[in-house]
Amino acid sequence: MDKQTLNQEVLQVLEKHKVGTLSTVVDNKPHSRYMTFSNDELMLYTPTNVHTHKADEIEKNPNVHILLGYEGEGYGDSYVEFEGTAEISTDQELKDRIWNEHMKNWFNGPDDPDYIVLAIKPNKIRLMNSGQKTPQTLDV
Repeated sequence: MDKQTLNQEVLQVLEKHKVGTLSTVVDNKPHSRYMTFSNDELMLYTPTNVHTHKADEIEKNPNVHILLGYEGEGYGDSYVEFEGTAEISTDQELKDRIWNEHMKNWFNGPDDPDYIVLAIKPNKIRLMNSGQKTPQTLDV
Protein backbone atom coordinates (compact mmCIF):
# COMPACT_ATOMS: atom_id res chain seq x y z
CA MET A 1 0.00 0.00 0.00
CA ASP A 2 1.44 3.39 -0.92
CA LYS A 3 1.96 6.07 1.75
CA GLN A 4 -0.95 8.27 0.58
CA THR A 5 -3.44 5.38 0.66
CA LEU A 6 -2.13 4.26 4.04
CA ASN A 7 -2.45 7.81 5.38
CA GLN A 8 -6.08 7.97 4.16
CA GLU A 9 -6.97 4.62 5.76
CA VAL A 10 -5.40 5.70 9.06
CA LEU A 11 -7.37 8.96 8.94
CA GLN A 12 -10.61 7.04 8.35
CA VAL A 13 -10.01 5.05 11.55
CA LEU A 14 -9.08 8.18 13.53
CA GLU A 15 -12.14 10.09 12.36
CA LYS A 16 -14.58 7.23 12.94
CA HIS A 17 -13.38 6.09 16.37
CA LYS A 18 -13.21 8.51 19.27
CA VAL A 19 -12.65 6.19 22.26
CA GLY A 20 -9.43 4.29 22.73
CA THR A 21 -6.72 3.46 25.22
CA LEU A 22 -3.94 5.82 26.17
CA SER A 23 -0.86 4.22 27.69
CA THR A 24 1.73 6.25 29.55
CA VAL A 25 4.94 5.08 31.21
CA VAL A 26 5.17 4.71 34.99
CA ASP A 27 8.39 3.32 36.47
CA ASN A 28 9.28 1.89 33.04
CA LYS A 29 5.94 0.04 32.83
CA PRO A 30 2.84 0.83 30.76
CA HIS A 31 -0.21 2.34 32.44
CA SER A 32 -3.37 2.33 30.29
CA ARG A 33 -6.76 3.94 30.51
CA TYR A 34 -9.67 4.68 28.18
CA MET A 35 -9.83 8.20 26.80
CA THR A 36 -11.78 10.15 24.19
CA PHE A 37 -9.82 11.51 21.24
CA SER A 38 -10.27 14.05 18.49
CA ASN A 39 -7.90 14.53 15.62
CA ASP A 40 -6.62 17.16 13.24
CA GLU A 41 -5.11 15.10 10.43
CA LEU A 42 -2.70 12.79 12.31
CA MET A 43 -2.45 14.87 15.50
CA LEU A 44 -4.54 13.50 18.37
CA TYR A 45 -6.04 15.49 21.22
CA THR A 46 -7.62 14.32 24.44
CA PRO A 47 -8.98 16.40 27.32
CA THR A 48 -8.02 15.76 30.91
CA ASN A 49 -7.64 17.39 34.29
CA VAL A 50 -4.34 19.03 35.17
CA HIS A 51 -4.37 17.15 38.52
CA THR A 52 -4.51 13.61 37.05
CA HIS A 53 -1.87 10.92 37.23
CA LYS A 54 -1.61 10.90 33.43
CA ALA A 55 -0.61 14.58 33.40
CA ASP A 56 2.12 13.86 35.96
CA GLU A 57 3.24 10.78 34.03
CA ILE A 58 3.48 12.70 30.75
CA GLU A 59 5.52 15.46 32.38
CA LYS A 60 8.01 12.79 33.48
CA ASN A 61 7.94 10.80 30.23
CA PRO A 62 6.05 12.11 27.18
CA ASN A 63 6.12 8.80 25.25
CA VAL A 64 2.63 7.37 24.80
CA HIS A 65 0.91 4.55 22.95
CA ILE A 66 -2.72 4.69 21.80
CA LEU A 67 -5.05 2.03 20.42
CA LEU A 68 -8.03 3.27 18.42
CA GLY A 69 -10.58 1.58 16.21
CA TYR A 70 -11.27 -1.97 17.27
CA GLU A 71 -15.02 -2.48 17.52
CA GLY A 72 -15.05 -5.99 18.98
CA GLU A 73 -17.15 -7.28 16.09
CA GLY A 74 -14.60 -9.81 14.92
CA TYR A 75 -11.03 -10.51 14.07
CA GLY A 76 -11.09 -8.31 10.98
CA ASP A 77 -11.84 -4.99 12.65
CA SER A 78 -9.38 -2.30 11.52
CA TYR A 79 -7.58 -0.35 14.22
CA VAL A 80 -4.46 1.73 14.68
CA GLU A 81 -1.53 1.43 17.03
CA PHE A 82 -0.34 4.99 17.52
CA GLU A 83 3.07 5.71 19.03
CA GLY A 84 3.65 9.34 19.84
CA THR A 85 4.90 12.11 22.05
CA ALA A 86 2.40 13.91 24.28
CA GLU A 87 2.54 17.52 25.33
CA ILE A 88 0.33 19.25 27.89
CA SER A 89 -1.45 22.23 26.37
CA THR A 90 -3.34 25.04 28.06
CA ASP A 91 -3.86 26.88 24.75
CA GLN A 92 -7.34 28.39 24.98
CA GLU A 93 -7.98 28.18 21.23
CA LEU A 94 -7.29 24.42 21.30
CA LYS A 95 -9.38 23.95 24.45
CA ASP A 96 -12.28 25.79 22.78
CA ARG A 97 -11.91 23.77 19.58
CA ILE A 98 -12.17 20.34 21.20
CA TRP A 99 -14.67 21.31 23.91
CA ASN A 100 -18.02 19.49 23.87
CA GLU A 101 -21.00 19.38 26.17
CA HIS A 102 -20.07 15.95 27.59
CA MET A 103 -17.09 17.57 29.30
CA LYS A 104 -19.44 19.48 31.63
CA ASN A 105 -19.40 16.35 33.80
CA TRP A 106 -15.77 17.12 34.68
CA PHE A 107 -15.17 20.81 33.97
CA ASN A 108 -17.00 24.11 34.53
CA GLY A 109 -16.45 25.13 30.91
CA PRO A 110 -13.73 25.50 28.30
CA ASP A 111 -11.97 28.14 30.39
CA ASP A 112 -11.85 26.00 33.56
CA PRO A 113 -8.23 26.25 34.79
CA ASP A 114 -8.18 22.51 35.58
CA TYR A 115 -9.03 21.62 31.96
CA ILE A 116 -5.98 20.84 29.84
CA VAL A 117 -5.46 19.07 26.53
CA LEU A 118 -2.96 16.36 25.77
CA ALA A 119 -1.67 17.04 22.26
CA ILE A 120 -0.14 13.89 20.83
CA LYS A 121 2.19 14.05 17.86
CA PRO A 122 2.67 10.71 16.08
CA ASN A 123 6.05 9.07 15.61
CA LYS A 124 4.76 5.85 14.07
CA ILE A 125 1.27 4.58 13.27
CA ARG A 126 0.50 0.96 12.45
CA LEU A 127 -2.70 0.11 10.62
CA MET A 128 -3.90 -3.30 11.74
CA ASN A 129 -6.43 -5.74 10.23
CA SER A 130 -7.06 -3.75 7.06
CA GLY A 131 -6.73 -6.30 4.32
CA GLN A 132 -4.24 -9.08 3.88
CA LYS A 133 -1.09 -6.96 3.88
CA THR A 134 -1.25 -5.67 7.43
CA PRO A 135 0.17 -4.47 9.58
CA GLN A 136 1.21 -1.46 7.52
CA THR A 137 3.45 1.13 9.19
CA LEU A 138 3.21 4.85 8.59
CA ASP A 139 6.40 6.53 9.81
CA VAL A 140 5.70 10.17 10.52
